Amino acid sequence: MRKAQIFRTALEAVLLSTAATADQSCTKETFSDLSLSGGEILDIAAFAVNNFSLPADPSLAVNHYPEAVTGLSACGVNVTYTHAGQNDTINTWVWLPEDWNGRLMGVGGAGWRTGNYWAIPHAASKGFAAVATDGGHYAEIDPSTVDRNTWGLKSKGNVDWNLLQDFASITLDDAATLGKAAAKAFYGESVKRSYWNGCSTGGRQGHMMAQKYPHQYDGILATAPAINWERWLLNNAYTQSFAAVNDAYTPLCELNAFQAAAIEACDEIDGVKDGIIMDPDSCSFDAATVVGQSYNCSTGPSGTLSSKGASVFTVATSPFVPEDSSLVNGRPFAYGLELGSALWAVANTTCVYGANETSVTCTRAPFNVSIEWIQNYLAKDASFNVFNLTHPDYETLFRQSIDQYSSIIGASNPDLTEFKKAGGKLITWHGLADEFIPPNGTIEYWEKVQRQDPEVDDYYRLFSAPGVGHCFSTNAPGWYPGDVLDALINWVEGGVVPDTLEAKTVGLAKERSANLCKWPKRLIYEGGDGDLASSYSCA
Repeated sequence: MRKAQIFRTALEAVLLSTAATADQSCTKETFSDLSLSGGEILDIAAFAVNNFSLPADPSLAVNHYPEAVTGLSACGVNVTYTHAGQNDTINTWVWLPEDWNGRLMGVGGAGWRTGNYWAIPHAASKGFAAVATDGGHYAEIDPSTVDRNTWGLKSKGNVDWNLLQDFASITLDDAATLGKAAAKAFYGESVKRSYWNGCSTGGRQGHMMAQKYPHQYDGILATAPAINWERWLLNNAYTQSFAAVNDAYTPLCELNAFQAAAIEACDEIDGVKDGIIMDPDSCSFDAATVVGQSYNCSTGPSGTLSSKGASVFTVATSPFVPEDSSLVNGRPFAYGLELGSALWAVANTTCVYGANETSVTCTRAPFNVSIEWIQNYLAKDASFNVFNLTHPDYETLFRQSIDQYSSIIGASNPDLTEFKKAGGKLITWHGLADEFIPPNGTIEYWEKVQRQDPEVDDYYRLFSAPGVGHCFSTNAPGWYPGDVLDALINWVEGGVVPDTLEAKTVGLAKERSANLCKWPKRLIYEGGDGDLASSYSCA
């Protein structure tokens, strides 16, 4: 069964449950006094969620191990509102579980989604009053319809600034306020503690909450964060443009072979051969040195590593700097992927093979968010051709994007003073094999915060996850910290400071464990059984 069909089936179950006999407090009247400063409530709907189930799905397992939801009973609340004069319509979703733990959880989004409706049930199944928002962009909750930016422009040349700001931050603050109010109306008591959970876009949102709305959440779990939104999306797109301009589109299988060659060259530097580069900074690999080697492919004909493929691999794994090699405030415009990361998110292609597979023609298959960022927000033209842009063109786009959008959607303000004063705690981790968002951007942000406040460890901790891809536990063979939410709660509520995060591999024939290190410490193999956490230390 395809994912969209699974979700539609689950959605039908929720809607059918509204016909069931509900607890009398799960009615529209219970929530009739909800209000929002700066907002006008247009509609409130309440419905009973009875014996709800949802299959385990790694793409929904944000900061936890994949786990099915079964037998969930809750009160669902949909709040529709607008900001007066801004011509927007926002939907906020709240699920209030029968077995409430006294806490609220804000659920982050992904890509262009402000919130992920189908991540709400897991949070509710753990006892949290759970809240998410569509940011004013999608009332539909079928995930097959919400991944494109069709709302960025009012017309050619005119950005819809209200909807952009709704997506960037404003509706996240609104959702926290509405979630807390709905919980109080339903349970008759205030939320005791509030938490944020998100990765990627959700990671950016978590950092944004700490920076702009420091009193909304006591604990924020914001991982693999797109905090440099206005920069990393351009570098993601540049690899595709480079391939187009240089006629260098190659089969993804060939790029996978370059990735495998990099891992082979660097794997044992850390002392254990396991398909993981524990410290990519210690690795030096030149793709040109393996050009001419043969590779095998299970999805198409095998071949020989080409110089064009090597050039694409090099661009994808290199920082973007101006052609004169100058840096901006000592930093590149954006970082490249770490060696060992998959390239499908930045250099994906669609290939057609000729008769007897003697020839191949490959075309682009880009990550749409990066392309739409350039079209809608920089060119301000949804039909703009991104794929004839050169390196100097991208230099201009980087400066334009930073100048126009850093203060709106960027979440790299290192001043967390108010969050610290509020007693908030922030944990982030980033996979060192992240195929979408380079971890060096997150490290750069932590370093900026640390320079501003040497006591950063008191409230903000970053952990690196060797061999882990973007957000989920199944993208790469590294150690995934699926119990990190427990560590955050223990820090907020019990004062247990997390110096390491327990982590393990997921989906491998043999489970391996390690304790991830708080940055700037890194995981070091000390000897012994490489599958056991006791064989590693932080140094």
